[in-house]
This record gives sequence, structure tokens and C-alpha cells, in this order.
Amino acid sequence: MTRRLTLTMVAVVTGALLVATAGTLVVTTLEARDQARRELGAQAQRLARRIETLPLGLAAVRAALRLEDGAVVCFGPACPARQSAVPAGLTEADLDVARLRNGGIVTGTKGRLVFAAAPSTERADNLMAVVLTRRVGTTSAVLGPWFFVLVLLTLVGAAAVATNLGRRLTRPLREAQVATGRIASGDLAARVPENPDDGEELAGLARSINAMAEGLERAKGLERQFLLSVSHDLRTPLTSIRGFAEALAEGRAPDPAHAAGIISAEARRLERLVADLLELAKLDARRFTLDVRATDVAEVVTDTAEGFRPAADAAGIALTVTDQQGLMAAADPDRLAQILANLVENALKFARTTIAVGSARAGAGIAVWVEDDGPGIPVDDLPHVFEPFWHSTRSPAREVGTGLGLAIVAELVAAMGGTVQAEPLAAGGTRMVVGLRPWLSGDAWSSAPAAPAPPRTEAG
Repeated sequence: MTRRLTLTMVAVVTGALLVATAGTLVVTTLEARDQARRELGAQAQRLARRIETLPLGLAAVRAALRLEDGAVVCFGPACPARQSAVPAGLTEADLDVARLRNGGIVTGTKGRLVFAAAPSTERADNLMAVVLTRRVGTTSAVLGPWFFVLVLLTLVGAAAVATNLGRRLTRPLREAQVATGRIASGDLAARVPENPDDGEELAGLARSINAMAEGLERAKGLERQFLLSVSHDLRTPLTSIRGFAEALAEGRAPDPAHAAGIISAEARRLERLVADLLELAKLDARRFTLDVRATDVAEVVTDTAEGFRPAADAAGIALTVTDQQGLMAAADPDRLAQILANLVENALKFARTTIAVGSARAGAGIAVWVEDDGPGIPVDDLPHVFEPFWHSTRSPAREVGTGLGLAIVAELVAAMGGTVQAEPLAAGGTRMVVGLRPWLSGDAWSSAPAAPAPPRTEAG
């Protein structure tokens, strides 16, 4: 690429020099001819005036004027033929005799020959005129030896500048090519050196590639963590099922009913995990359906939250529900119930004494939130809480769910055009806020603004 860039720039410079030279030649030639015409016209007029003071024959006049590039021409019926001859390269038609008889000066060019004719006083029926000629050529003056030296130096300088510029431009591209090749081969730690001196475009390209590599590296780490988490969550219930099944088969189980109950519970846990994995896979592939319509938010929130009251009572958690009636959101009611169920289930993992569920109008939108008074979420973990199997540094108070609930929530909320975020509470604990679009009419909901978060409240 450096060679092609160098050749291209040298070709451009060469073309520019050729165009400039041709233009200079044309302009110089035209200017030289115009100047020659003016000079010859003035000189011919002066010589014509001298003829009037010479009472001599035409031959004597020619000798007296000592014309080298010109002649004194006689026009008229009484002029001998040899005295009517015009200078070589011209004809009588070029001299416009009629204008000369009227006292005008005739100038012009014929090829490279510039001429001027000035009339003298007519003698009898004859008109004598001074005709001067000059050959004008600028090629030798413009295209002298120094011109070719200058062209050569210009081309050498252009080649040097092009080579240096080509190297500066192609070096970041070669580095990017090497880095992307390493990334493609699996080395996600490869990075492109970022040099601000390379220019904003090339430096931006390096930053983009490095950001891509960081994202891929982080995604690979999350994938590895995801697989480890899935393996652990699958192995634990399978171990229990296998152990109790073998104990029942060998007659070693002290309480067969209890063993069967554990096997059944662990099987349901496995079923839930597999179902959540399949659900997340469908959401990632956008292979699911939504029935977005006018949805009574308060009804969905109340029904879903009340379904968790037995589990909350069993865990010693106070579950409170606060609804604002009359809120109609553009949402799929079944998917909204699934979102809320996953949020309440997540809150049950960490709540110490209280879970608060509510909905209210927030600005131009509608907000639904779930709060718990657990240990809260560290600030560094907030951007990652909706990723599959993300393990926060806070410890859950109890094992509930599969660890995929918040990832499913994020996908479903995004599909309905809403927002979801996690917020730490000042008094300790966490609030999960879902912003929904209000139902307007028809498809108008798709352009409505997403709901901001409601005013902060603190879990008791």
C-alpha cells in the first residue's frame, strides 16, 4: 500500500507539473505575441514617418531604414512587382491594405510569426508601408535547463513526502491488521497501540478495535462464568437426585417419603433451570412473541405480588404492595407478570425483613418497582446485575430461583420498549425499577418516551 500511495502521489505531482507547464507555455506565448505586436506596431509607425522625410526612391528608402526583419512595401498599380513583395510568410491579404490606406496600423500573428504594418504618405497612386516581422517562440525560454532541474527536484521531494506519509498512514493499519488477526485466532488480549499523532481517524479506529477486543474478552469471560454456573446449578440437584435414588434402590433410605420429596423438588429445580435457559435462548434470538396492548398495571402488579405472599410469609418477609390505579401501559400482560415475578423472586434472595412492590406514574411514563432491604448492590456491580449468572459480591440470604431471572427481565423489558435499572437505597437495600410506555392509541405507544424512575423511597 505504501508503494501504491507513493506512486499515486508522484503521478499526481507529475500531472500537476505538466498542466502547470502547459498553462505557463500558453500564457507566456500569448503574452510574448501580444507584446511583440505592440512593439512592432510602434516601431513600424516610427519608421513610416521617416519615409515621409526621405525624398528618395523605394530602394533608397529600404537601404536608409536598414530593415532586417521587414520591408517597405509599395501598394498600387504603378508599383513594380519586385517592390510589391511582402516579407516571407505573409501575403498581401494578411496586411489589410484597405485599412492601411485609411491610415490605420495593422498587426497580427500567423503561426509563430508576428507582424505589424504602418502606412506612409501616399505618393501618386501608390501606398508605401513599413512591414515588420518577428518570430516569437517561448519554449526554449520557459523549458530551460533550470526548469528540468526544478521538475526533477520537485518529483524527488514528492516521492520522499509520499513515502513518509504512506508509512505513517499504513503503519497503524498494519498494526490493526496484526491485532485483528490475533483476535480472530482467539487471542482476545491483543490490542492496537493508540498513538494520537496518527490522526483522529486512525486513533479512533485503534480505540474501536480495542473496545471490540475488550468487549469480546469480557463476553468470553462471562460465557465461561455462565457455563461454570450452569454446570454447578445442574450438578447440585443431579447429585441429590442420584444419591437419594440410589438410597431408595438399595433400601438404605431411612425415610423413603422424604427421599422421594427431595428427588421431586430437585427435579422441579432442574426443570425450572432448563426452562429459564430455553427462555433466555429464545429471547437472545428474538424468537418469541409479544402481545402488546393496553394493560392495567395495578392489576398485574397486585396479582403477581400476591402470588409470592406465601413464600414471603414462610421466609419471614413482610410483603407490601402499593399501586396507583388507572395506569394503562403498552405492554404484554403475561410478560409483564413474568418480569415482576422474576424481580420479586430476586428480592426474596436478599431481603432481610421487607419487600415493597409498587407502581406509579413517573413523568410521561409508568414505573413499576420492587425494593428489598437486603445488603444492597456495590456500585461496581450495578452495570452487570442484568447479565446471566452474574455473581454479585453481596451474599444472598436464601437460595431462590436459577440466577437467570434478571437477564430475562432485561430482555423482555427491552423488547417492550421499556427500561430497567438497579438502584442502591440510602438506608441499605436495592430497588429494581422498570419504566413502561403509557398506552396512547393504536401503535402510537412505540414513539412514546420511556418512563423515568419514581422518587426514591427507602425500604423499612
